[in-house]
Amino acid sequence: MTQLRISEAAALVGVSDDTLRRWVKSHGIATTTDDAGRATVSGADLATYAGRSEPPAGGSDVLTSARNRFVGLVTAIKADTVMAQVDLQCGPFRVVSLMSSEAVRELGLEVGSVATAVVKATTVMVEATPPAAR
Repeated sequence: MTQLRISEAAALVGVSDDTLRRWVKSHGIATTTDDAGRATVSGADLATYAGRSEPPAGGSDVLTSARNRFVGLVTAIKADTVMAQVDLQCGPFRVVSLMSSEAVRELGLEVGSVATAVVKATTVMVEATPPAAR
């Protein structure tokens, strides 16, 4: 199971560290402690809180190329025998990718895992660290 430090988890769902700490206290999100003594939350538990942040107001002054990369948390996977829909919460933004069910298995994607959406035109590709390398 993916465990995320509070700062990592907060960034993935688009809220401040303090907001996530308040959610831990007020909503009873379970935490554990890593080897360095830092509080961590389960990616799967965090996925239920994804999407509660608000998109930033106004546009951005940053110019981007046609290839955009969004690191996020897998919040849902709907798969049949051939195709799958993978939802990622990338900060305050939801990104949805359609891919083969085989690709979901090969990438080791599951709700709560961290992945990167790579966007080029209307195509969204998802990258993930192999389970053995996590």
